[in-house]
Amino acid sequence: QVQLVESGGGLVQAGGSLRLSCAASGSTFSISAMGWYRQTPGNQRELVARISNAGNTIYADSVKGRFTISRDNAKNTVNLQMNSLKPEDTAVYYCNSRGHLYGDSWGQGTQVTVSS
Repeated sequence: QVQLVESGGGLVQAGGSLRLSCAASGSTFSISAMGWYRQTPGNQRELVARISNAGNTIYADSVKGRFTISRDNAKNTVNLQMNSLKPEDTAVYYCNSRGHLYGDSWGQGTQVTVSS
């Protein structure tokens, strides 16, 4: 099993920045990729960004050029630097890990609120 603990998030004005961090523990050897998803009330959870063990990244079109995902494999952490935040970025953000043994694991979620 993989356990994920998120930190960061909070309230920020439009145009501001926030940094989310996620630390993985447990069977971290089984992780092949880590990422961030977000969810708003009444909507499905959507991918924000993902990074593989090799460092390959993918981003949602809506955050390209504004968000940057990074990972420290030695520390089993993944970060999401969010710049130029918009009110539409307001959501609960979830850390995710994916692996061949345990599939998807999720953090508890952290609220990000961007005021206009």
